Amino acid sequence: MEDIRQRIVKLKKTLNEHNYKYYVMSEPSITDFEYDQLMGELSTLEKKYPEFYDPNSPTQRVGNDQTKEFMQVYHKYPMLSLDNTYSIEDLREFETRNKKIVNEAFEYVCELKYDGASISIIYHNGLLIRAITRGDGEKGDDVTANIKTIRSIPLHLLGNDFPTEFEIRGEVLLPHAGFARMNEERIANEEMPFANPRNAASGTLKTQDSSIVAKRPLDCLLYYILGENLPFDTHYENLQKAKEWGLKIPPYILKCNSMDKVIDFIHHWEIERKNLPFDIDGIVIKINSFNQQRRLGFTSKSPRWATAFKFKAEQALSRLISIDFQVGRTGAITPVANLEPVLLAGTTVKRASLHNADQIALFDIRLNDYVYIEKGGEIIPKVVGVEKSRRDEKSVPFEYISNCPDCGTALVRDEGEAKHYCPNENGCPTQIKGKLIHFVSRKAMDIGLAEATVSQLFDNELLHDITDFYDLRTEQLLLLERFADKSAEKLIQSIEDSKKVPFGRVLYAIGIRFVGETVAKILAKYLKSINNIESATIEDLTSINEIGLRIAESIVSFFSEPKNKLIIERLKKAGLQMEIKESRPLGTALKGKSIVISGVFSKYSREEIKELIEAHGGKNVSSVSAKTDYLLAGNNGGPDKLEKVRKLNISVITEDEFISLILGENK
Repeated sequence: MEDIRQRIVKLKKTLNEHNYKYYVMSEPSITDFEYDQLMGELSTLEKKYPEFYDPNSPTQRVGNDQTKEFMQVYHKYPMLSLDNTYSIEDLREFETRNKKIVNEAFEYVCELKYDGASISIIYHNGLLIRAITRGDGEKGDDVTANIKTIRSIPLHLLGNDFPTEFEIRGEVLLPHAGFARMNEERIANEEMPFANPRNAASGTLKTQDSSIVAKRPLDCLLYYILGENLPFDTHYENLQKAKEWGLKIPPYILKCNSMDKVIDFIHHWEIERKNLPFDIDGIVIKINSFNQQRRLGFTSKSPRWATAFKFKAEQALSRLISIDFQVGRTGAITPVANLEPVLLAGTTVKRASLHNADQIALFDIRLNDYVYIEKGGEIIPKVVGVEKSRRDEKSVPFEYISNCPDCGTALVRDEGEAKHYCPNENGCPTQIKGKLIHFVSRKAMDIGLAEATVSQLFDNELLHDITDFYDLRTEQLLLLERFADKSAEKLIQSIEDSKKVPFGRVLYAIGIRFVGETVAKILAKYLKSINNIESATIEDLTSINEIGLRIAESIVSFFSEPKNKLIIERLKKAGLQMEIKESRPLGTALKGKSIVISGVFSKYSREEIKELIEAHGGKNVSSVSAKTDYLLAGNNGGPDKLEKVRKLNISVITEDEFISLILGENK
């Protein structure tokens, strides 16, 4: 076993080094494939030999699906807010006011004010032990499991010259590229996009399933250290030292010996902020010396030695020419404003999102109004207000459409829904084309077809629904423009290759309303096959973490439609992957044993334990009966199950006893 332990130690060390090089230094030294191979080997060994469990292993960055309420934790040092100003004159007053208390020259540190979610991370003996949200400043939520999934945050510090315990604060944020990808997926699935990267980052951080957090491209920039026995008595020098420990201290920091230099820094970033890969909303100015900070002290709400200069939101004013209504593949209607071209944040804007009827009514938006436009990281800009002083006296309130702009069907709006929908999903040409285009997309079936070609096949009545792709023949394609022997054969081969696409992506490709890429993977993981999903009740579905009532109702509604059932049957006959194939067992220690799981576990999530049971030959059962062999009991287990197993004289085992049981065959 010692050779196994040594291999695990070596793999963890190697992966931590590569994480640091890639996510902090931006200097990768191995390929993604090589990294994944190392991570896969470590994950396999840790599952097979759970006695080597390490809460700070690189494998813990994938998160787990354990659902629990966040524990409230008091901050050792309160997380106070900063005074804000939009005025250079106020900055001069900030300096004058402080010099009345400490009549000395100040050295300032200027930093960007990141527009994300504040976090406080605690390290003890070089190990990450806790992460807490800002909360109300006195106490916040313990989100340690989620923070561990962010790969730019080290679980182990480098070197050995760090304090025994210290706290470092920073901002969890979503870079523009990652935010755009997330919203593109949500829009493709006709879900409400996140309003801005800050909301997306904050919402993700409060997600109770850390395996979901791990899939989102969060980053964390750190900017403030607190604790006893820090290496320097100055803010800037401590941050530079923290870099050596592997912490991600952003490069956008400047030490200034005068307020004039501070103001130059502000003017520079007021222009250059549009070139950053993430959002900022101002500049933070801190006095560098801890000695001077202590003497200046605090007001009841904020430190006297720091302040924030806020940038004004970038807006433009333009005339609303008209409103288009776009029909999505699930029938959702999205209004889009057509504007007189206007320059905003370095680009010319001609169109902006209006979101839905409620948004139009809220702002009382009318044709020919002058409207305010903001960008703020969105895929397309959005309308945020109306300049009513410039409104034409003859203008009339805008009437939202009542019929589909494509097929003319009367629109519907379900209770609690923000959008109107066209219910004619099988007869509305735009919806049908949208479903076909979604089905062949790269993240779905990855069939090599451009949107224009899909439209061509639809217009020539070769495609009526997604199953028709698998009936296409070369001779049919050769009758169409732009198809020759080679291109026709290539398409047919691409369609054939799509039959190997795994079940999770097939489920996503089918295009069930509200079932995006992530939800499809979750459903595939938990329910294993299309047959199980088709027969699942709303109660079955909502018992799965991250599957809410709206998604569950949509799934049940989809499979209640005879036409959809026929589509599923045709896809099965075509040979698509409609289930997850079971992996080979790791052992036989639980062969023939029926095990009921109850409660929350410390070393593994419930789903990981289920996988271990199956991997060692056992069977997961949901309810206790005379045929049950063991109740595997964690914390906060159900009292009814415990009472029933006692009456039936069924063995109750703990998580550690379970691990010993499956390890018995390896000793």
